[in-house]
Amino acid sequence: MSSLVLDELDRSIVHALHVDGRAPFSRIASVVGVSDQTVARRYRRLRSTGSLRVIGLPDARRLDWVEWFVRVQVTPDAAVPVADALARRPDTSWVCLTSGGKQICCVTRVRSTGKRDALLLGQLPRTPRVTGVTAHCLLRVFAGGPSGWHGRADFLTPEQIAALAPEPPRDRKERVVLQDGDEQLLAALARDGRATYPDLAKATGWSEMTATRRLAQLRQRGALFFDVDIDPLLLGFETLAILWLTVDPARMRPAAEALAAHPEVAFAAATTGPANLLVFAACRDVDSLYDFLERGMGTLPGIRQLESAPVIRNSKRAGGAQAPGSGTPRPPKR
Repeated sequence: MSSLVLDELDRSIVHALHVDGRAPFSRIASVVGVSDQTVARRYRRLRSTGSLRVIGLPDARRLDWVEWFVRVQVTPDAAVPVADALARRPDTSWVCLTSGGKQICCVTRVRSTGKRDALLLGQLPRTPRVTGVTAHCLLRVFAGGPSGWHGRADFLTPEQIAALAPEPPRDRKERVVLQDGDEQLLAALARDGRATYPDLAKATGWSEMTATRRLAQLRQRGALFFDVDIDPLLLGFETLAILWLTVDPARMRPAAEALAAHPEVAFAAATTGPANLLVFAACRDVDSLYDFLERGMGTLPGIRQLESAPVIRNSKRAGGAQAPGSGTPRPPKR
């Protein structure tokens, strides 16, 4: 659990990185009204503690990959080791342990049917003390992913956001085929989305000019986006929960779009399975979670059923595995 406290400048820098994860410190400094050195020092302070990272992530849809939401039932003694093993995989995100200590939830990106079957039909079922595995395909993401979690970023003015915003991706419907060296580029950016071009050139074996040009191409074509992986506790979100909703199919899109507009919603997607809408929610405390369930979701038309599970431990957020105990919500207030 982090002991850091974010002040207004820290939060402004986090918001700036949310707008453009690779924005130069000089541009961020100009927008927020401080020196380049101050922005760099604040960022390095947060990053050195593992509280914040900028990460580069592939957009699965643009690469013709498929994302799956996986629920793994385990015996209590195996929950943490299995969750941490899943977190170490480069194709997973949002690896967490829910209340009761017997269920691990994660999102995995699958590039082919063979790799999907290897994980879901081979590796996981044969893992000792895994008692059950269910997986549902993510059909459409409405919040999170390339659009980010807007609830964590609310300190910059519209004018400041406009000064930082990168050019939006072009040709959103065109599929992107990875080339030689792209895998190494994506792996380096997953470790550090602000890696320097010399470091990216070293990782790929390209020249700096080639690394610069290819990163820009992938970003412009929407195959690569940058996210901010931050401990929710630093932003005052002490209660995290996963919600499964069963919604009338004809009303699923309006319900999903309405939910995506709520600041508590870090991720929302339509899925296959008996529950057709998946939501990751971050709330200030358990009272706020109740208010969100009652007011934010209770008034939505078409909801037939709701299942919720508080998150008791994060092994991995959007990009990389967390250190033990980091990102773990505090116990509910009595």
